[in-house]
Amino acid sequence: MAWYRGKLAMFLLIFQAIFLVLFGVLVEYDPAADARTEHIEEEHGYQNPVDFYYAMFQDVHVMVFVGFGFLMTFLRKYSFSSVGFNFLAAFMIEWATLMRGFMELGHHHGKITVNIESMILADFTAATVLISFGALLGKISPLQLIIMAFIEVILAVVNEYIALEIFGAVDVGGSMVIHAFGAYFGLTVARVLATEKSRISSKEGSNYTSDLFSMIGTIFLWLFWPSFNSALAAEDARHRAVLNTYYSLAACCIVTFAFSSLFNKEGKMQMEHIQNATLAGGVAVGTTADLMIFPWGAVLLGSLAGFITTFGFHYVTPWMSKKLKIHDTCGVNNLHGMPGIVAALGGAVVASLADKDLYGRNLYVMFPALKPGGEGEMEDMVTGSPEKMMSGRSASGQAGYQLAALAVTLVIAIVGGLVTGFVLKLPFWNEPKEDDELFDDHQNWELPEEEERMINGNSPSKKPLTKHGEAEDKV
Repeated sequence: MAWYRGKLAMFLLIFQAIFLVLFGVLVEYDPAADARTEHIEEEHGYQNPVDFYYAMFQDVHVMVFVGFGFLMTFLRKYSFSSVGFNFLAAFMIEWATLMRGFMELGHHHGKITVNIESMILADFTAATVLISFGALLGKISPLQLIIMAFIEVILAVVNEYIALEIFGAVDVGGSMVIHAFGAYFGLTVARVLATEKSRISSKEGSNYTSDLFSMIGTIFLWLFWPSFNSALAAEDARHRAVLNTYYSLAACCIVTFAFSSLFNKEGKMQMEHIQNATLAGGVAVGTTADLMIFPWGAVLLGSLAGFITTFGFHYVTPWMSKKLKIHDTCGVNNLHGMPGIVAALGGAVVASLADKDLYGRNLYVMFPALKPGGEGEMEDMVTGSPEKMMSGRSASGQAGYQLAALAVTLVIAIVGGLVTGFVLKLPFWNEPKEDDELFDDHQNWELPEEEERMINGNSPSKKPLTKHGEAEDKV
């Protein structure tokens, strides 16, 4: 048992030592944060990037560490692990900073520069891994999570580079490269690791208190999602992204309540739907959040997302578990996967309609690859690196590249998930196998005395609901 515990500490300390060395050798401040830089005074004084980005960064940071963490606390016996392992996003932030820097070493004289934007991007990558974690919640050890995160960060950054830099796709809210990628990577890993015990465990359930804590995460995510979708946009594009996300989330919330009631034979709302489907509007509008979709388009996408996600929880999740043997603990296919695909398809449609009548002088700002005049004339809006795509493509060509980015994202996520799943099946990673190790905090946490008594069978007899609304004695 000591070796079981010691492996996690050993790997965390080894990784941290490696990160420390790499940060020491390669990472330096961006000129905007370097005291040795002579800042050029603008008309109204020096404009510090922190002033522009920090509020949005903090909102995203809260979403990653509070929103995602508490959203996953619905498992009544796994709340310590849900919030605690979510805190290991700190590991993903350091590794994502380095991995993103490796992709750009040639642009910065062999150094990795960090600034407020790189902090936001690191949080985005951490969110990708946490989405995957949702599909595996309660079924993997913390050591498996660390190994999965290490591999997934590499694949996620490479996929994002292909989709946004090489293909020139637009995806300001990351619906393709964050949400869809994270969902289908995690679902594929879940399929590889699937066991009968993990699919029908009697402890995969919620109670009144755990669902209430989960709603805390929902509310935080719902409130701050406009910042997630607009963090890297600028000027009028940022304003549009906030507006579009705001109205998409509102519409999604209304439709979710309606269909949650309609899908129930007694006309009651199901907390599982309200915790998750109300957020899908933020995903569905992510790719087009900063584009000219108009408020009605945002409301349409949010309404569609509310229906699809609620339908997914009620019908698709049980079907996947029964027919495909894919057990999706948090329903990431419904909240992130399917709405991410909707967002990608919407992005292709909106791109096909792009012209100067709609965007005016901002057409080439929003779609840099449409700019005529050859290669390498513009800087990428996200990374600041020179544009790699051949310029002057048509609007329909841009739509094609949007779809190609979605296809590549799904391929890398699924193939990468397969490989990662088989790596995680190696017996070294402390995979939970026995029923008492699944969906239960006691394997990894020192619990209060009353919880220990409950584990030993001294608690009052209760029949809490499972995640999918069935009483435990029916499982």
